[in-house]
Amino acid sequence: MLTIKRVPTLVSNYQEDVPEGGNVVDCGRKCLGKCCMPVSRLPLYAFKNDDNEPIENDIHTLPEEECQISFLNNLMLGLWEERMSQGLFRYDVTACETKVIPGRHGFIAQLNEGRHLKKRPTEFHIDKVLQPFDERKFNFTKVGQEEVLFRFEPSTDYKSHYSSGMGVDAGISPSIVAINVSPIEYGHVLLIPRVLDCLPQRIDRDSFTIALHFARELADPFFRVGYNSLGAFATINHLHFQAYCLSVPFPVEKAPIRKILARKGLGGTGMIVSKLLNYPVRGFVFEGGSGSTVRDLSDAVVNSCISLQNKNIPFNILIAQCGKKIFLLPQCYAEKQALGAVDQELLDTEVNPTVWEISGHMVLKRTKDYNDASEEYAWKLLSEVSLSEERFEGVKGYISEAADLQEIGEDKSINPEKEIPDSPGPQVASHMPQDCLVLH
Repeated sequence: MLTIKRVPTLVSNYQEDVPEGGNVVDCGRKCLGKCCMPVSRLPLYAFKNDDNEPIENDIHTLPEEECQISFLNNLMLGLWEERMSQGLFRYDVTACETKVIPGRHGFIAQLNEGRHLKKRPTEFHIDKVLQPFDERKFNFTKVGQEEVLFRFEPSTDYKSHYSSGMGVDAGISPSIVAINVSPIEYGHVLLIPRVLDCLPQRIDRDSFTIALHFARELADPFFRVGYNSLGAFATINHLHFQAYCLSVPFPVEKAPIRKILARKGLGGTGMIVSKLLNYPVRGFVFEGGSGSTVRDLSDAVVNSCISLQNKNIPFNILIAQCGKKIFLLPQCYAEKQALGAVDQELLDTEVNPTVWEISGHMVLKRTKDYNDASEEYAWKLLSEVSLSEERFEGVKGYISEAADLQEIGEDKSINPEKEIPDSPGPQVASHMPQDCLVLH
């Protein structure tokens, strides 16, 4: 059995300007909400805003003077560790035990009792994917200014820039990166698009594009970006994405796939959608083929998500491999819970399968469950998450129509019930100074 030991690797060398103008009016703390005057200065990372860049263009191979390969990664982890040293987290996630469960798929188990005890409870109905924003509930305008790391906004010259003291124009709702005070893993952050606009938890074109650029700018295949819809165990109805660093392949990334949909008229060479094989959750994998751009990939995923939202189908998203591969994972676990169709043994673990569990990173809340964690348990839990084959085929039809895709012939020589080669998992980027984790 592989036990994972986290090794904090970065100490921040980046000094933030002290925010000015964040005077408290009546809430007793410096937050981002309307009860406080807005922050006039906030560090800014301006990302390379080129949606027409070919999706297969590897940012690691661009000339050094054209991009800062791991600057965002180093910056963010340095600032994250800085906040950890200031005691802003509810518990020390780096002290949580983590191991790779023996078995073919390499499911990952973590014992995280602090998150279970200290995480905010869900404050809305779990049976509706689309719900209006409710300012009376907790939302990210109420986070402390000290939890915010920087703004993440598009640049105006197709290059990346960072400024430690950029002014925030009046009336602008910034997209921000903030720490998750109840972290799952090392470097766990929240990406909150247009935070002051108070957008509900629903995918829209502009916000998803920001998340995709965030994954590309991080330039680290082990820094994944995730999204949970309402009904798929998002706990806060304020639009946000999550990201963290875990330097082992996720089982879903290694699962075999079969091409099922492609952009019309391109014969499978452009935008491609595949389905997972030999994996407990039925899901879709979006990839940009020859000639496709960042915008093509983003539009295909966004149109699919909007269709699922409108049809009240909960889903999770994993943006992997620096934004080159996107997993769309419809699920029905909350529905089964409400119908009393989930085994009590699974309910007793109190594990709510978010994008991270579905991807193979099982966050467990009890020592007993962690000690007894097995591939059989992980498979059983995730099988309850999955849509039936019939419902999955229906969702495939929705995606085909929404993203303007057509079915392509399946390779009948592939038998999903037999042992077939895994897809390659993420490889360590040559420029990375050190992994976030070390396996022993």
